[in-house]
Amino acid sequence: MFTGIIEETGRVESLHRRERGARLAITAPRVAADIGLGDSLAIDGCCLTLTEREGAVLQFDLLAETLDRTSLGSRTVGQRVNLERAVAVGGRLGGHFVQGHVDATGEVMDFSARRPDHRLEVRIPPEQARYAVMKGSIALNGVSLTIAELAEEALAVWLIPHTLAETNLGDLRVGDAVNLEFDLLAKHVERLLAARL
Repeated sequence: MFTGIIEETGRVESLHRRERGARLAITAPRVAADIGLGDSLAIDGCCLTLTEREGAVLQFDLLAETLDRTSLGSRTVGQRVNLERAVAVGGRLGGHFVQGHVDATGEVMDFSARRPDHRLEVRIPPEQARYAVMKGSIALNGVSLTIAELAEEALAVWLIPHTLAETNLGDLRVGDAVNLEFDLLAKHVERLLAARL
C-alpha cells in the first residue's frame, strides 16, 4: 500500500527487453539507503519488487502485463521516475490509498502554466471514466492528486510548484502517456453494489 506522496525521483539506468517482459534498472540514492531485496517500490505508480541492487542502482523485473498496462516500457535512459516506498505501519497517510496497481494509461491533452501553478489535463479510457469524480482522488504516475475538472473522457488536476519540483510531472508534454490509478474505494463500492443487484 502507498499514499501517492513521492519520496524521490530516480533516473532510468537501463531497460532491457526480454522474451516475456523486461529488466528495469534505476538510480535512486535516497530510496536505496533504506530498501532491501524483495521490498516493494512504486515506480511511476506501479508497484514493483526489488530483485537486485548494487549501491544506489536498483533492478526490477517487469512482466508482460506491466508493459501492456503501464508506461514503464517506454522509459528511456536518463528519464526521471517517481518513487515511493510502501507505507510503514504507524506512518502518516499523507495522500490517499494507492495500491500501485495501475489501471491504465492516459494521454496528456494539455499542460499549461497558470502562474504560479500548472493545469494538467489527461484523456482517460472511457470504460474507466466512471471511477473519476469531482474532488475525488486519482494517482497520476503515482502522485496523489485531486480531480479539479471532469469531462466525459478527460480530467484535469492543478499542480503547485512543490509538486512540479519533487515529481516528474513537470517533465510531461502533450501526447505523453501517464499511469492512472483510480480510487480504490470507488472500485470496491462498484463491485459490492453489482453483487447485491
